[in-house]
Amino acid sequence: MILQNKGRVILAGAGPGDPDLISVKALKYLQSADVILTDRLVSPELIKDNARKDATIIYVGKQCSKGIHTPQGEINDLMVELALENKLVLRLKGGDASLFSNILDELEVLKANGIPYEIVPGISAAFGAAAYTGIPLTAREHSRGLRLLTLYNLELIADKLWKDWAETEDTLVFYMSGQKLHQLASFLLSNNIDSTKGIAVIQQATTPYQKTNVFSFEDLKTKKLPEFEFVPTILIVGKVVNLHQNYNWYKEQSKSSSYFDNHITTIKHAS
Repeated sequence: MILQNKGRVILAGAGPGDPDLISVKALKYLQSADVILTDRLVSPELIKDNARKDATIIYVGKQCSKGIHTPQGEINDLMVELALENKLVLRLKGGDASLFSNILDELEVLKANGIPYEIVPGISAAFGAAAYTGIPLTAREHSRGLRLLTLYNLELIADKLWKDWAETEDTLVFYMSGQKLHQLASFLLSNNIDSTKGIAVIQQATTPYQKTNVFSFEDLKTKKLPEFEFVPTILIVGKVVNLHQNYNWYKEQSKSSSYFDNHITTIKHAS
C-alpha cells in the first residue's frame, strides 16, 4: 500500500523503453508525483500520458557521447530541495533503478539529509532486449549463468579477464558499450572465443525503433560489424544468441532516429 504523506523521494525504474513495461507501483507514483526528475532513457510517451497535468517535469538526462550531462550534484540538490518543500518527488530512471545508475550517490545524500525514500525496481535493458529479440539469457545446453557488465574503461580490464570472458559458458551482457563493440569483438577473437558463439547488437530495445544485428564469431572473421548509432545499445554474447533466428517475434520497423530524443518535444521543462 502506498502511503499518502509527502516530502519523500521515490527512486524508480521506468523499464527499458516500451511504456507498457513499467511496474504497476512505479506507474502509481508517476500518476501522483508532484515533481518528476526524469532520465533521458525513459519513454517520453510514458510521462506525457501518465504524469499529472500540474506536475513539474525536470529533465536531468545524461548522454556523455553527445556532451549531454546533468551533473549528479545538481540532481542530488534538486531531490533534497524539493522533498524539503513537502513534495512527492519521483526520480525516474531508465531500466532498473539499481543497475548501472548513480543510485548510491542519491541514497547517500537522501540519508544524510533525513529524506524518506523508497526504491522501486524496473525491467532492465538486458531483460527487455533479450525478451524482444527472442534470446533466452539462460537455457539448458546453451548457458547456465548470466553476467551483467560494462566496457566503460577498457584500460581497467586485465588480460586474464578477457580470457575468462572468452572461455566462460555464461551469457555476457554489456551495457553502455556500443561504442566499444569493435574492440570487444577483437579482444574476444584474439582470446580464442568459441566461433559458434554469437554476438547480438541491440539498439533501442523494446521501442518502435529497435534494431537488431546478430553475428557468430565465425562470421566476424570476414564480416563487418555495424557502427555505433544510438543509445541504449545492448550487446549480448554467448551461445544463446543463436536462438534468435528461431524465436524472434518482434517486428522491427527499420527506423533510423532516436526514440528517446522525443523528450525535447513531449516533455515540458520546469521553468
